[in-house]
Amino acid sequence: MKTIRVILFLVCSFFIVESSFAAPAPPSGTAPTCWPPPCVPIDGGISFLIVAGAAYGAKKLYSSRKVKNS
Repeated sequence: MKTIRVILFLVCSFFIVESSFAAPAPPSGTAPTCWPPPCVPIDGGISFLIVAGAAYGAKKLYSSRKVKNS
């Protein structure tokens, strides 16, 4: 039950942090803010992959230490 709470807390905090970095839409009728105009964001899902990789690594580390101590 505790792990479900921790996972739920991490997921909720991730979405709160992600939403705080959301960029507002540019005003209509103005020139694009980047050149060339089809601006593609680099951070589409990179942050989610980093968090998922860190969580997976922590789980593997925890599991390996649990096996060693048994």
